[in-house]
Amino acid sequence: MQIDVKIKKLRENAVIPEYATSGSAALDLRCAADEPVIIPARSRAAVPTGIAVAPNDASVVSIVCARSGLSTKHGIALANGIGVIDSDYRGEILVSLINNSDTDFTVEPGDRVAQLMFMPVLTAKLTECDELDSTERGVGGFGSTGVK
Repeated sequence: MQIDVKIKKLRENAVIPEYATSGSAALDLRCAADEPVIIPARSRAAVPTGIAVAPNDASVVSIVCARSGLSTKHGIALANGIGVIDSDYRGEILVSLINNSDTDFTVEPGDRVAQLMFMPVLTAKLTECDELDSTERGVGGFGSTGVK
């Protein structure tokens, strides 16, 4: 399934995202800063990508996802878990990275910093009620099903 997406470079050194392999689910987002971005240990930084996107379908959301290699090898993750880029946002995509390690991390211009995927959106029609349907789980929350 494909969707048409317009993309605009907002910085001279921006790189149009690409799929790394034929089986990739997401496009690679690259740093478009003018100079290296240093993320101090246990700190955050917003990394510019230099691009803006416009999906041709309002029922699509762009999702910014972490790169597993950065997280596993260097402790670098998305500060907000995932990034949600609404279909009507036209500004620059920034990647908020957090350095969970004890050493500073440097992002060089052109480095792959995150991934961008497009997903369908379902909107909810909410109906307020006094009672919800009962289920086997009920109100069991965190850890209620165990770990084994």
